[in-house]
Amino acid sequence: MGFSSSRPSTLGSFVEVQSPEEEVIIAMGSNVGDRIQNFNKALSLMKKSGIKITRHACLYETEPAYVTDQPLFLNSAIRGLTKLGPRDLLHALKTIEKDLGRTEGIRYGPRPIDLDILFYGKIRVDSDILKIPHERIWERPFVVAPLTDLLGSTESNEIVNSWHSFCVEKGGIFEAWEKLGGEGSIGREGGPRRVIPIGRNCLWDWSKKTQIMGVLNITPDSFSDGGKFISAKNAVSQVQKMALDGADIIDIGPQSTRPMASKVSPEEELDRLIPVIEEVTKLPEIEGKILSVDTFYSEVAMEAVKKGVHIVNDVSGGQLDPKMLPLVAELGVPCILMHMRGDPITMQNDSNTFYNDVCKEVAVELGSRVEEAESCGIPMWRIIVDPGIGFSKRDEHNMEILMGLKDFSKELSCQSLASSRVPLLVGPSRKGFLGRICEHKNALEREAATIAAVTTGILGGANIVRVHNVQDNLDAAKVCDAFLRLRKPKVS
Repeated sequence: MGFSSSRPSTLGSFVEVQSPEEEVIIAMGSNVGDRIQNFNKALSLMKKSGIKITRHACLYETEPAYVTDQPLFLNSAIRGLTKLGPRDLLHALKTIEKDLGRTEGIRYGPRPIDLDILFYGKIRVDSDILKIPHERIWERPFVVAPLTDLLGSTESNEIVNSWHSFCVEKGGIFEAWEKLGGEGSIGREGGPRRVIPIGRNCLWDWSKKTQIMGVLNITPDSFSDGGKFISAKNAVSQVQKMALDGADIIDIGPQSTRPMASKVSPEEELDRLIPVIEEVTKLPEIEGKILSVDTFYSEVAMEAVKKGVHIVNDVSGGQLDPKMLPLVAELGVPCILMHMRGDPITMQNDSNTFYNDVCKEVAVELGSRVEEAESCGIPMWRIIVDPGIGFSKRDEHNMEILMGLKDFSKELSCQSLASSRVPLLVGPSRKGFLGRICEHKNALEREAATIAAVTTGILGGANIVRVHNVQDNLDAAKVCDAFLRLRKPKVS
């Protein structure tokens, strides 16, 4: 049951009529107890209540508003479809709040979960118990930021146009965000911080500086250091070195994904991987570090997470194993979705390396993987994107992407702004195209070229760089970060 929505209307009282699905935006907030778990439970209960979640905003940690003497909030929002009318939807959300322990308390005070209807189709509601659009959207950065995440920068359809028309008296949704500080306020003192949950009760503020991901290949046939770290002893020593050199993330790969690499089974990956993880997780040097597993097998990802790995890095973006994305959703861990066509054996075929506009096409194809991940239950705040340097790309494509990361992100934002606001990872380290440019067949001779490529990526907008040589690339990242701090707009 719901409301007819053939045109915008104002409802001062609730009159139930038959209605098709309506598109809604619901804001989420929590600052009591296990905030992440509160969000997870709320998402699950919303789905069970008849809300099909189609998009998630990023996750923000924010200062409390109105009543300031209380813990920090986590805030986000979802966009979805429902056949519930406004009254039934409100009742469903209030029931979820109650089920998760919310009591009346003080207005704007601490709460395990807060769920507010921001928009409901094209309908306005103005009653004693419900106002849609929500009346205090425009004064709250922690509401407007997630709201803009859920819209494509060029999205225009009947529903979205009606949302914008509702906001005309405030100058528009995106204009309201700019008035509240916009992107320049993210990470500033007192402003919202975009975060990713890592492990239990840990929030990763990845925007403070460029994050360095150190590569550990525990394979006999890696293009850059094949066989060097195949023994658990050597692998553990390398992790210690990368951690001490300043790596933020250690990415462990039990299978080579270089072009034409022979495919190994999940069992062989596990045989290589598990002994290393068991030893690495005991190291005092990895305290505060993030562990990632580089695999496209769901069963390997599952066992790695059980052993203490925090992130799943899938070079296929979930395409080579249909169980991967549903599993990652169930595990509740972040995932790196990389762009690749085909698999390591076929990815460099002519058909897989043909592009008219590489930045645009990679963004569109990777955006579809993000959309698939969300449909499987992975919220945007657990997604990292990687355009896949060296995967299904010719040399000129790799260079165009590194030089065109802003164009790549702009194309992602056309589908949803949130997907262009998640961490962006690039991995040019020691890749073959650098060797061909510099005439170095030996991958170990490509360190200077790697630093140049990494610098280009960071200045173009990359948040994470995946490298073999942590120490030298960390120095490059520090210099780039210093330059970027000078460029960052000031907030009045």
